[in-house]
Amino acid sequence: MAAAEQEEQARAGAAAGQEEEQEAAGPGWGLALLPGDRFSAWLHCVCVVGFDLELGQAVEVTYPQNSKLTDKEKTNICYLSFPDSNAGCLGDTQFCFRFRQSSGRKLSMHCHLDQLDRDLPIYLKKDSAYYYGYVYFRQVRDKTLKRGYFQKSLVLISKLPYVHLFHTVLKQIAPEYFKKSEPFLEAVCSDVDRWPPPIPGKILQLPIMDIIMKVRIPTCHDKPGTTQIVQFTQQTDSQIAVALPTVHEVELFRCFCPVFFHIQMLWELVLLGEPLVVMALSPSESSETVLALVSCISPLKYCSDFRPYFTIHDSEFKEYTTRTQAPPSVILGVTNPFFAKTLQHWPHIIRIGDIKLPGEVPKQVKVKKLKNLKTLDSKPGVYTSYKPYLNKDEEIIKQLQKGVQQKRPAEAQSVILRRYFLELTQSFIIPLERYVASLMPLQKSISPWKSPPQLRQFSQEDFMKTLEKAGPQLTSRLKGDWIGLYRHFLKSPNFDGWFRIRQKEMMQKLEALQLEALCNEDLLFWSQKHTEVETVDLVLKLKNKLLQADREHLPVKPDTLEKLQMHIDSIILALPDDLQDILLKTGTT
Repeated sequence: MAAAEQEEQARAGAAAGQEEEQEAAGPGWGLALLPGDRFSAWLHCVCVVGFDLELGQAVEVTYPQNSKLTDKEKTNICYLSFPDSNAGCLGDTQFCFRFRQSSGRKLSMHCHLDQLDRDLPIYLKKDSAYYYGYVYFRQVRDKTLKRGYFQKSLVLISKLPYVHLFHTVLKQIAPEYFKKSEPFLEAVCSDVDRWPPPIPGKILQLPIMDIIMKVRIPTCHDKPGTTQIVQFTQQTDSQIAVALPTVHEVELFRCFCPVFFHIQMLWELVLLGEPLVVMALSPSESSETVLALVSCISPLKYCSDFRPYFTIHDSEFKEYTTRTQAPPSVILGVTNPFFAKTLQHWPHIIRIGDIKLPGEVPKQVKVKKLKNLKTLDSKPGVYTSYKPYLNKDEEIIKQLQKGVQQKRPAEAQSVILRRYFLELTQSFIIPLERYVASLMPLQKSISPWKSPPQLRQFSQEDFMKTLEKAGPQLTSRLKGDWIGLYRHFLKSPNFDGWFRIRQKEMMQKLEALQLEALCNEDLLFWSQKHTEVETVDLVLKLKNKLLQADREHLPVKPDTLEKLQMHIDSIILALPDDLQDILLKTGTT
């Protein structure tokens, strides 16, 4: 009885906090939320994948039962949820994968998620074309089964790239699920459906079974490289509070240990969107390493495809392994020995041995020639003929080696490495940011009565000329062929993605400035000097501007939209009654 009361109290507390959370998330969340809406803000579904002797891997259970997965998506989930290497993976293994969403299907609650998405840093924004799968795989001997092994995976499917959060959730629920089965899973989904929306910048309390996870999702306004500490609070009742230091970061130093001496070259390869394959012994090692590579150019977004764990059964296998064209701009994490032959033609291959934190200083390892990579049994290392543009930074190597000698905690080593990558990326991107900002038209060229002026065209040669006086040498001690690196980067998908985002932001800024200029005009006086037809046309245009500002979240001053609405109201009230009625009812596109 006491347990039931406790459960009831918890649910009542969650309900009491709903209004406040909805208000904080924005107007869209103020609507009545249906059962499952909160769940779908975090997860698409939870799957249980088992092994059947006749069918092979199969999705046994999906929660919620009404969640939609196409046959192609189910097939991808089945094969990606099990290790496909010869490493055995006895016991429990955690890893993640990423797969394409079938086209022509909209995400539920997408409008509300989009609203939250806009406050995220660019590298954490969801990609509408992909899902993440977070896996807890168990393989143990069981003589009662024909195959002699119990093999099952609990998988969380989500649009959110919050690897640390979802791995923590799985650690908490999977061992219990393997003992208690389906009713337990229903209770877990019920818990997730009581979570507040994933609002960036707020401390969120997420109850899951007997614990409450306290997390903070970063925002685009956070200073890059800083992490706001989530404080523990004193707990009453029976629930334990666990504060997660991050929702999305992996253990950077541990992941890069096997390729310790090549971190700067790998940063260049990721920055340039070069085809990269990580060959590892297990899916957990492949997925962590791929995620570490993608994160090393943060706060830049890696704009190409990446697959933390990729198998020969993946629906894109033929597309990505064909020899009829150059390898695509993608990072693949693989474990099947078959890939050593299939991907021999790829230009850059990272071979990972067992990922362990070094007890001694790692030895210098040379970059290996691609022709020496015969099988997955080849020695760990980086196999490439790529020559880095920048001179090697010996300082970071010495700093990390000293940390190993002094037994500095891995977390502290990861902080050093993350800061190094951040400073390197910022030194590279600041000259580009400065040049692109100069493409904005002058504010005096913005007229309230004309469309906003166009941005000036990006000129590669003009940009290169700025590097002599305002290049990366202002913030980085590294020497080398920076200009060559920029020329290569300007042809890459990462530049294309970055520039499109900047272009959109600047166009929105111009729209906002034009709107502010319009609001500062005496529009009622203008309407009295013009015909009714022209005035009605103005009102409709102003209404459209208001809708556009709201829809596109234009960066206008707080009182601009209020002023615009007052202008519209005053113009309408000055018109004849019949026109007033029509215009007050008229919505616009």
